Amino acid sequence: QVQLVESGGGLVQAGGSLKLSCAASGRTFRTYGMGWFRQAPGKEREFVSAITRSGASTTYADSVKGRFTISRDNAKNTVYLQMNSLKPEDTAVYYCAADRLGGGDVRGTSSAYFGNWGQGTQVTVSS
Repeated sequence: QVQLVESGGGLVQAGGSLKLSCAASGRTFRTYGMGWFRQAPGKEREFVSAITRSGASTTYADSVKGRFTISRDNAKNTVYLQMNSLKPEDTAVYYCAADRLGGGDVRGTSSAYFGNWGQGTQVTVSS
């Protein structure tokens, strides 16, 4: 079973940048599609971005397209989320998760396709 640990969150002013990391244990990380989700207080967990096992294909929520970039380094067992031009509405706990049954692809943007959730990292964007 892969275990995921997120880091890199913090407090940043609107317009600033943060880079989140999700470190995975185990040798199977490179076989999974990976996703980032976020959950703001009082709201449902929502999809942010996903990447296939090779990194060749990525998907973004409309709300972050053009501002966020997902990437992965399979040699380091790590997936990243570079967040630029941050807005107050980006404030949330950010989680990474693995699509273990996708054969390396990402089956969809629903959280139901993902598992092995990390503990999350808080991102707060001040106006």
